This record gives sequence, structure tokens and C-alpha cells, in this order.
Amino acid sequence: MKHMHLKNLLLVAVTLGLTGSSARSENWPQWRGPAFNGSSPETGLPVTFSKTENIAWARPLPGRSGATPAIWGDSVFVTSPDAQKNLLLLCLNRKDGSVRWTQTVAAGDRANERNNMTTPSPVTDGKLVIALYGTSDLAAYDFAGKELWKRNLGKDYGKFSIMWLYGSSPLLDQGKLYVQVLQRDPPADYPHAIDAKKERDSYLLCLDPETGKDLWRHVRKTDSTKESQEAYSTPVPFTGKNGPSLAIVGGDHVSVHSAKTGEEFWRARLYEKRDDWYRIVTSPVMADDLVVAGGPKGQPVVAYKDGGKGDVTSTPPAWSFKEAPTDWSTPLYYKGKLFVLDGGKKVLTCLDPKTGVKKWSGSLGGTDTFWSSPTGADGKIYSINEKGTVVIADAGDEFKILATIPLDEGPCRSSVAVAGGQLFIRTARNLYCVGKK
Repeated sequence: MKHMHLKNLLLVAVTLGLTGSSARSENWPQWRGPAFNGSSPETGLPVTFSKTENIAWARPLPGRSGATPAIWGDSVFVTSPDAQKNLLLLCLNRKDGSVRWTQTVAAGDRANERNNMTTPSPVTDGKLVIALYGTSDLAAYDFAGKELWKRNLGKDYGKFSIMWLYGSSPLLDQGKLYVQVLQRDPPADYPHAIDAKKERDSYLLCLDPETGKDLWRHVRKTDSTKESQEAYSTPVPFTGKNGPSLAIVGGDHVSVHSAKTGEEFWRARLYEKRDDWYRIVTSPVMADDLVVAGGPKGQPVVAYKDGGKGDVTSTPPAWSFKEAPTDWSTPLYYKGKLFVLDGGKKVLTCLDPKTGVKKWSGSLGGTDTFWSSPTGADGKIYSINEKGTVVIADAGDEFKILATIPLDEGPCRSSVAVAGGQLFIRTARNLYCVGKK
């Protein structure tokens, strides 16, 4: 929890008190959880379950999506397309899975390989919930389902120019809303991105979450080409040597920016090789004072010390680990360990985050790829593969599989969320709430 800001911690405590939740309960406000690193302090979570055992409820969803649910108190927020290609935001009752309300935010869903227009995960701060879609539609609602504001970023800055459709999630932190758009310029090769705007900037946008109005916009440049300009990653906030900061990965680089102005403090190129098709999928993760980032297609996982100035590419990273690269699963930082999932090889590796030295490694089994990211809670690591098999591993000092649970409702690309002593697992058909009612 070191990287979760004090204000957020206080807000969590107040909200839990108001909702009558136990002192141990935690929310899952965004796709990588309350600490921005894939972990939760929850305990007492189930190790064994099935479609009929240890299931509090199962809610059929209107469509498939890689978006991870956001949970706050007794509200569960899910984005989804429907059969008419509408783009929806649903609020479910965490107690029984019933639908409290559904909002049609926009229209125009489309699929491209594994993504569709609802891939970004919703985000909440306990007062409002914000959803972003690949159509560039962005909207905020209160917990009763009342629309607070709505806008289309494409009208101001051009449609999102990303080959496999936009996949970054919005970030709420310290009363600010951040949207990252790292994209290809020009967009001519992508029919879904063509509009009157002939050029595209890659940018980091900061908005007022209460009104949706821009506070600042920082253009993030890169010397990358074609698809390598694009990224599906989400920014990570932390307080570093330069103050409140945001870590960003994309366009072949990791960079750290001021959370107040967007000013770039430092950047480093992640790998020497240059390639037109090196899009980055994984988000950065903070491990104490290290910014950890993974490159695409077999490139290593690297860690940089925060606090640099300008381009620090010539300065060696704190460490680099090549044995178990991560192409599309964001690493997990949990209980002082860094867990890297090579989804293609189905291998989970535990690293010492300070040195990059491998502690252990093991196969999660099966033949299906893991497109989701691992989640850490209750001394366990929860992962789900594309077919819908949940694999639970021990987060201790040696590799051990605790359970393998087939749900067989693929394709599954959403990561497991944890809140209120329960697991929330999204398949292509249902959202499962696992644990005691």
C-alpha cells in the first residue's frame, strides 16, 4: 500500500465506515487495484470454488470484454457491449449481483482480434464512476446512475489511432482524472481512426473529474515508427524524488511526468532494437523507488531508479531480466516480491524487485494463453487464462500451485478483482462473485 496516497487511504477508511464494512475490507477502484500494482490486502479468500461451490452469485453480462470490474463498497461497475453494439456501463449490487442501473454511454462497438471498444476498465473514487471507450467517449456518473458529464475526446484531438483498438484505462488519483493516448501518426492505415484530422499527437490528458474539463494536456513525443508508437498501457501514480509523479510506458520508452503539469522529468529507451511493430501492452509497476517496465515480443523486464533528469538511456537500469519476458501481462508487486507472468509460455516467475534476481519459476499448466494480469491477495496469486481456467499459486518463497479451476467460458481477458473478502471473475458470459455472501 506504500504507493497509495494518504488522501485515498483516508477516503477508503471513511467510505468503509459509512457502508458498515469490516475493518479488513478493501475496495478495488481501478483495474490494478487500490495500490496500483495488482495487489489487495484482503484475507480469507477462497482457494477452492467452481460454478456451484463458493459462488455468492453469477451475473450474465450483455457481451464479452477485457475490462476488469471496479468495486467500491456494495457497488460493482462493469463496462460491456450489447448485441446492438451499444457501449454500456452497468452498476451491480455486490450483495446479490442484481443490476441497479444500466447506462448506454455511446454506440458503435467493433471488434479487432482480441479487443473491442469496451476494453478500458472503469474507475471510481467512491463518489463517481468514470468509463472510457475505444470510440473516445468518456463519461462520469454518480452512484445512483445520474450522468454528471460526457464528452468525446476524438472531437477535440482525433479518433484513437491504435491498430488493435484502444485499451488504456483511465486513472483517478488525488482528485485528478488522467487519460493516456499513445497512438500512431498518421492514422491513415486504420479505417476506424480516420476523420478530418490528418495528424495525431500522443498525449497525456489531465481532467477535472467533477466536470470533465481539461486541466492540461502534455504531448508525449517518441522517435518510434508505425505500430511502435502505440501502447495499451495505463499510467501509474507515485510520489517520487520529483514529487507527485506518473510513470508511463509506450513508444519504446518509459517516462516519468509531473502529476501536476505533465512535465516530463526523465525518460529511458527500454531496448536497443528498433522495430516498426513493437507496440507495448503492459503497464508500469512501482516497486518501492523503482519503476518496472516490460517490453514487447521477448524484450526484457527492466527497472529504473526514479529521480533522473532528461534522457537517461545511457545510464544502465537498476536491473534487466530477460529469462521471463512479459508481452501482455502487467507484472504484480506483492508482499515485497515482483511476479512476472509470461502468458504465452504460461510461466510465472518471482523476482527480487531490488536486484531482478530470480527466486523461483514454474508453469501454470494447460495449453491456453494468459492474456490477463496476475492479482495478489491473501498470500495467493490469482490468474485466469483465455479459456477461463483460474490458476491459484502460492505467493511465498517457493513455486506451488494451490488450485486449478476450469470455468470454461472463454475468451477471458479480464484480470481477477478482489474486494470485501470476495473474488470477482469476469468470463465471456458472466461476472462471478466468489466467496461468502
